[in-house]
Amino acid sequence: MTDRSASPPAALDDAMLDGIHRVPRRPHAWLVLLVLSQVIVALVWWRWGWTLGLPAMAVSHAPFWWGTLWPHSRVFGPVLNRLPIDDRRVWLTIDDGPSDETRPILDALDAHGAKATFFLVGERAARRPELVREILQRGHQIGNHSHSHPARWFWALGPSRMRREIADTQRILTDIAGTPPRWFRAVVGMSNPFVQAPLKAHGLARAAWSARGFDGVAADPDVVVARIERSLRPGAIVLLHEGAAHGGNVETIRRLLQRLDALGYRTRLP
Repeated sequence: MTDRSASPPAALDDAMLDGIHRVPRRPHAWLVLLVLSQVIVALVWWRWGWTLGLPAMAVSHAPFWWGTLWPHSRVFGPVLNRLPIDDRRVWLTIDDGPSDETRPILDALDAHGAKATFFLVGERAARRPELVREILQRGHQIGNHSHSHPARWFWALGPSRMRREIADTQRILTDIAGTPPRWFRAVVGMSNPFVQAPLKAHGLARAAWSARGFDGVAADPDVVVARIERSLRPGAIVLLHEGAAHGGNVETIRRLLQRLDALGYRTRLP
C-alpha cells in the first residue's frame, strides 16, 4: 500500500505546526477570575438583594461550567482542537488502551501506512507494557489519558486526585518508553480547573478533537465512519477508541482507514 503517513519536508511542517504544543503557562489564573467574579456578585447582592444577586451568581459560574464540560473550551488553558494545516492530512488518535485490540489495530494501521497517537490509561499500560513498546516500535506515538480512567467523575476530581491521575500515568509511560509523553487527553474530554497545574508540571499539552463517530458506544462501523467523514477537514483530529464492550472498534478503524485512502487523506503525528 502507499504510505499514507508520508508528508512534505520537515521545514514546511515545522512552519505550519509551530506552537501547537502549548503547555499551560498560568495554571492558576482561573482562581483570580473566580475570586473577582464572586466579589462582584457579593457587591451586587449587597446593593440590590437576591433578585439580582442570584442571577449574577448563576451568570458568574457559567464560564466555569463551560470550561469544564465543553471539551474544546480554552477557559482554563490551551487545548488543541485541530492541526493548522491546509492539505489532506489528519491526526488519528486512539483512546483507552492498551487492550486486546491494540495489535489488530496496529496491523490495520500498518496495512495502510498510517500513524496514530495512542492515548493510554496508566493502570492498563502497567499491566501490558509489551503493548506500549510495540506501539512505539511500529512508529506510533503515546499520550497520557489518566491513570484509572474515571469516566463518570474525571470532570469533578479535586486537585490531589487529578495530580495523581496525570503524574502516575506519566511515570508509568516514561518508565516503559524511556521518554515522557508530550500530549494529554482528558477523560471524556472534560477538563476542570485542576488539570492545568499537573500539565504544566509534566510539560504536557492537551489535545481534544474535531472529528468523532462515538465509537466508544456505537457498534456499527458504517455509522461511526459516516459520522467521522462528515467532520473530516484538513488538519482534523480524529477521535477513536479501542477495547469498547461492543467489540467493534477494530473493524471501525479498518473501514475508516479504507475511507481515508479513498478520499485522499494521509495521516501525520504532531
